[in-house]
This record gives sequence, C-alpha cells and structure tokens, in this order.
Amino acid sequence: MNPAIDPVEKKCLAILILLAVLANCSGLFVTILGPDGALYASIAKTMVIKNDYVSLFAEGHDWLDKPHFPFWITAFSFKLFGATTWAYKLPAILFLFMGAGYTYALAAQLYNKRTAYWSVIVLLTAEHIIISNNDVRAEPYLTGLIIAAVYHLYKAYKNNQYLHLVAGALFAACAVMTKGMFALIPVCGAIGLELLIKKDWKNLFHIRWLAAALLILLFITPELYCLYYQFDAHPEKINFGQPGVSGIRFFFWDSQFGRFFNTGPIKGSGDPFFFLHTLLWAFLPWSVVMYAALILKIKTGWRLPQQTEWLTLGGAIPCLLVFSLSRFQLPHYSNILFPFLAILTAQYLLQAVDSKHSRFIRNTQLIVVILLPILAVVLYVFFQPGNLWVAITVALAAIALWLVLPLRTWAKNNLLIPVILTVWVAVWLNIYLNLVFYPALLRYQSGSEAAIMINRQYPGIPVVQMRNDYSYALEFYLQTSLWTTNSLQETENLPPRPFILYAGPDVTIPAGAQPIQTFEHFHVSQLTIGLLNHATRSKETRAFGVYLVK
Repeated sequence: MNPAIDPVEKKCLAILILLAVLANCSGLFVTILGPDGALYASIAKTMVIKNDYVSLFAEGHDWLDKPHFPFWITAFSFKLFGATTWAYKLPAILFLFMGAGYTYALAAQLYNKRTAYWSVIVLLTAEHIIISNNDVRAEPYLTGLIIAAVYHLYKAYKNNQYLHLVAGALFAACAVMTKGMFALIPVCGAIGLELLIKKDWKNLFHIRWLAAALLILLFITPELYCLYYQFDAHPEKINFGQPGVSGIRFFFWDSQFGRFFNTGPIKGSGDPFFFLHTLLWAFLPWSVVMYAALILKIKTGWRLPQQTEWLTLGGAIPCLLVFSLSRFQLPHYSNILFPFLAILTAQYLLQAVDSKHSRFIRNTQLIVVILLPILAVVLYVFFQPGNLWVAITVALAAIALWLVLPLRTWAKNNLLIPVILTVWVAVWLNIYLNLVFYPALLRYQSGSEAAIMINRQYPGIPVVQMRNDYSYALEFYLQTSLWTTNSLQETENLPPRPFILYAGPDVTIPAGAQPIQTFEHFHVSQLTIGLLNHATRSKETRAFGVYLVK
C-alpha cells in the first residue's frame, strides 16, 4: 500500500484513534478494583496524608514490594485533585497515551506514517491495555516509559544525539523505578538485537551505552536513597518475617531476579506457556493476526537479516521468553510488550492488503467482529448487571456513528472494512464493560461500597475492621479514621465509642451493636463462573456487615 496519506484517510484514522481514546477513558470514574489497585491508591493517599514521599506504608506498616515512581506521580495527582477515583487513574492513562505517542513516533521512524497511525489504533484497542486503564496498577506507567526509552535510545544510535541519549536514560530509569531492573530487558533487547543481528559491532559496543548505563544509575538515586532511608538504615525493622532486610538488595535482586529464580521472599509457580495463551485474550481483537505477524517477521528475518527491522522483535521476544521461564506470572506483565506487538501487527495488516494474506486477515477479523458482540450479549444475559438502558444507548450510539462517519466510504472494497469493524467492536465492547459490567461487578467489592455509605450517612465516626479481612478499598475510600484490630477484645486497638464496625460473617458482633447494612462480598479481581452466573451468585459471596457500636 502506498505510504502517502490523503486528507480523508488521515481524518478517518484520527476518528478511529479518538474512539479508542474514548474507550480507554471510559473507566476513569469506575470504582478502583481491589486488592492491588486499591492498595496502590491507599499507599499514595498515605504519602499525601503523612506528607512523607520517601517511605511507603500499607496497613500502617513499612511496605517493601514495588518502587516509588508510580506512587510519586499518583500522590502528586492527589495533591492537585484530591484522593478520588479519577485522580488515581488519570496519570496512569496519560502515561499510556504518552506511550501511544512514542509508538507512533517509533513506527514512523521504522516504517511510515500510515503504519504509525495503525500501530496506535492497534495498541489502544488491545483488550488488556483498556482493562489496565480501568484496573490501574504499574503497567500503564511502564508501558509508556519503556517505549519512550526505546525510541530515544534508538534515535541516539541513529543520529548520535546526546539529548536523545539523556532522554532515553531518564525514561529507562523511571521504568526501573516503576518495576525494577527487569524493565531494562525490553529496552536492551530492542536496541541489542537490532545491532547484534545486523553485526553492527561498532555501535553495539559504542561508549554511548556505557554513558547510558551510568546515567540510568544516576537517575535512580532518588529510589536508592528512599530504600536506604526506610530499610537499610533500620536493620531492626521486620520485613517478610525477618529483620535486616535490605531495601536496596530487594530492589536490585529479590524483587525481580528473586522472583525469576523463585529464591526471593515473594514466590510463585509458573507455566512456560502462560503468556502464549494469555496473549490470545489479552491482545484481542488482534491476537491471531499478531501471532501471524510474528511468525512472518521471524521467517523474513531468517532469510533477510540485514533488510529486516529487528527492533520490535527485540523489544518483545526476549522479554516474553524471560517472563515465560519465570515462576512468577501475571497477565498484566505482558502489557509492556504491546507497543512492539502493535507495530508488528500494524505493519503486517498494511503489508497484507494486496497480498495472499488478505483473505486470512479478512476472515479472521470478521470472525472476531461476530464473536465479540455475541459474547457481550451472553455475558449480559448470564450476569444480569442491570443498566439495560446504558447498554442499549452504547449499542445505538455505535450504530449511529458507523452510519454517519465517512469510514465506510474511505475503506470501500478494501481489506480495511473488517479491520475498521474490529476497531469499532473493540471500542463498543469496552465502553459497555466499563459503563455496565464493571460498575455492577464492583457492587460486590464490599469495602468500597461500605466506605461510600459510611461517608454519606456517618461522617466523622471512626471505623474498625478486622486484620484478617483487611480491605484496601475501604481504607482508600473512607474519609474518616480507620482502625485495624486482630480481635475486638484488644481494646487498645479500638477507638472510643461510638464507632462503626465493618466485619465479615466469622466475626462475633458485640452485644448491643446496631446493624446498619449488609453487603455481598467477593474477591472481584478473581472472577468465577459461579459469580458471573446470576443464578448461583449468592452461593459465591460472603455477607459483610456494617454495625454501629455504642
């Protein structure tokens, strides 16, 4: 396909990107999903309350698991806008959009502007990207920072520009201060494989990479200082059940390599094929085409190594292999690969327009376009979330926009029709999920539901929860003091009466306590068929009560 873009096509591509942006922002006001999202929001909120941006605390204790960067950004957002749902999610979404911008810039450098536009569209409609902009953890930050680092370091290599080297090192350092040293694997893999395969030894062993490493070390010194101040300077503190835990050692080794070798304090069990089958749903609606693009790229590279672009493969494959060999695996880890996979997929889609692959892509995407709405309808009937008028409005709006926008005319008699329909369905599906499904699902996150009710009906009265049923959602959303106790007999851990008690079904309620409201509770981030099925849901949930203790 001719790389030149006429004004009509450019307008249509901009419309698709705008719709994808809308889908990613549609979960901005949806209650924060626990436990991880609510935990991270609570840590940042505690930073602001304590006015302490050096130490990390969770449940009132020192917390050593993730580095500081996302908490600093979130705390800054809370300082500006208050500790609200949207103030927690907004900066993460903006970092992801920054990553989309750098995905465009890198794809334009490697291919052309049409590929760059489609790379952004593929990235912003990939299922787990949109999910992660609702269930915000570290991944939106990491995704944006890593692709930004790769872009600037690639420019430093191609143009030998010092400012790009500094910018690349800064973004790489922020990525390290978001997730640890493993964040450098896709950065080094992208640049390293490009130079290694093409035998560009002069640039592979250039002194600029030593300078970049030293700059990264310099830029992560705020993180090292914070870890030393909170942990290494206080060997008497108990972490992971033992004293003398080094925060700096945890940062450089145990947090990432310790998980990889399963020798650190946080352990897991891995499946070497976990990410291969995870990407089948996480990269929907493009996953099948993406695997085809990967295979074709590797085959082409095998035949023509010097003429092949290896940057995207280097950013994705080494990291995917390391993740697959690791014993600690979670679906959202794969998000950092998505910008590279999006560029590969977009290049394949456009390359296939006039090739033998066009029928495969057309048929594959038409199947996806048919199946996804069917799955959405089945989910609605099975789950029965209510808000039928919202679901109908979303569907009618999608149909109306399809009829009035010029997309069909632009793509008439073209492979792009099923591809554009894929974008359309992905946008519609995720807006439906964020406006209908997730709000209904989060009614079973009792901590946030209880906090909202207490804030409204009992403002200023302290709240007590049991440590065994600790709710980060309750902690974040509650606007009064929260007390935590192992037992209601521990009077030293209870506030003066009257207070509100939030407790599960296993807790013996004090005599004379006045029941206020009961909430159905489920660990909503670990969905089961039993919960999704409205007929069996009551058997899956537990009853958490809120009581007034006078």
